[in-house]
Amino acid sequence: MKPELLIDTDPGIDDALAILMAHANADVAGLTVVGGNVGLAHTTRNALKLVETLGADTPVFPGSASPLVVAAPDAGFVHGADGFGDTGYFSAARMPEEEHAAHAIVRLARERPGELTLVALAPLTNLALALKLDPTLPSRVARLVVMGGAVTVRGNMPHMPAAEFNIGFDPEAAHVVFSAWPMFDLVDWEACLRHTLDFERFEATLTRGDARARFYDAISRKTRAFNKTRGRPGVVAADALAMAVALDPGIVTKAETRHVAVELHGALTRGATFVDWDRRTGAEPNARIVMSVDHARFEALVAGALGAG
Repeated sequence: MKPELLIDTDPGIDDALAILMAHANADVAGLTVVGGNVGLAHTTRNALKLVETLGADTPVFPGSASPLVVAAPDAGFVHGADGFGDTGYFSAARMPEEEHAAHAIVRLARERPGELTLVALAPLTNLALALKLDPTLPSRVARLVVMGGAVTVRGNMPHMPAAEFNIGFDPEAAHVVFSAWPMFDLVDWEACLRHTLDFERFEATLTRGDARARFYDAISRKTRAFNKTRGRPGVVAADALAMAVALDPGIVTKAETRHVAVELHGALTRGATFVDWDRRTGAEPNARIVMSVDHARFEALVAGALGAG
């Protein structure tokens, strides 16, 4: 049986690859969309275009346009001002759903209790609001996989160097989710740096692929160039790695179960994820932190999603 997923997302180049992977391997109940990588109008438009490109009927639910408390800059300098590499694509013909993303998360979890894996690839604003609407939400979801954090505080935000983007964009929302969820899988930024996609092999995959690969090639050129200018050993496909963990739990080769908390107030550390590595606080573990995965299986999932498997 295919996994059954509900994806909270802010497409975004790596979100796009993750969504392609999901539709190639799972039953996708919906895309709940938040502002993050770029503004909500763009992330919603991008989600609709992805669904149309795939020929899927996946509903798209727009949600929160801004963080719960403090406004934050987006990541358009990485993803392009439109989130899809400023390619100027034609908008999808279909329209988003009228239901707010937070309401959709609550409703779908109630309609399919114990069935859905919730994959959070974005700032956690929608999920925090859903928890406020229904504090019993964790009991209704089979599994939560979060892409976020930097477990040894090696972040990726220019003005908040201890924070990873998804957590740093809305730390209050992450605090709500991490405090309420009894156990979730955490795929952090540092794991993503350990599992980059080799530039040459990835570009060969794009060349071998089908229409999905051609679309992804076009929208990802700017981000791939950004990765090269940063001196990275390959493409950092953070959301794709989290999606691989959601689709194939057995892909994880090493994990650590610890308590993870979010710093809200530090002048230098706001948005940082702090891990109780030595179990000193007495707090119950709430996260299974993915340390490494079977990289060949990860690459195979990516290739399959691009029609190059």
